[in-house]
Amino acid sequence: MTDQTPSSATPPPLPPQSAADAARAADPDDTGVPTVEGEVADVGRGFFSALFDLSFRTFITRRLASVFYLVGLIAIAIGFIVYFVGGIWSAVSVMWLNVGAGISGLVATVIVVPVITFLSIILLRFVIEAVVALIAIAENTERTAQHTRR
Repeated sequence: MTDQTPSSATPPPLPPQSAADAARAADPDDTGVPTVEGEVADVGRGFFSALFDLSFRTFITRRLASVFYLVGLIAIAIGFIVYFVGGIWSAVSVMWLNVGAGISGLVATVIVVPVITFLSIILLRFVIEAVVALIAIAENTERTAQHTRR
């Protein structure tokens, strides 16, 4: 087999810009999430205009997801405290009449209430993540449609 490449082969052409310039020009946060630009006061006005937008062109769910999650965690924590203390109180009060029923209620409260609370936190997180992902899909689809029209 013979070598068909000439001994004085020319090197391939170089790109128009260096790799360092291309890295600086690239967007390091290519997540599809729009960046906040402008003054800080404009962010609040955008939120309230989106809140009262009757055509539902602007989504506020992504901005409020952390607030919804925090409120949900607080509600779950209050429910945990109420059911845990109430279950222990009920088990102790039943224990005076029937020791077996009281101990069963106490064990059930100590095991079931934390498990249900943990599952509730997981479900809350799943629901909020699903809604945020759905809104992100809608926003990216709208952005793709706008780029397609151009």
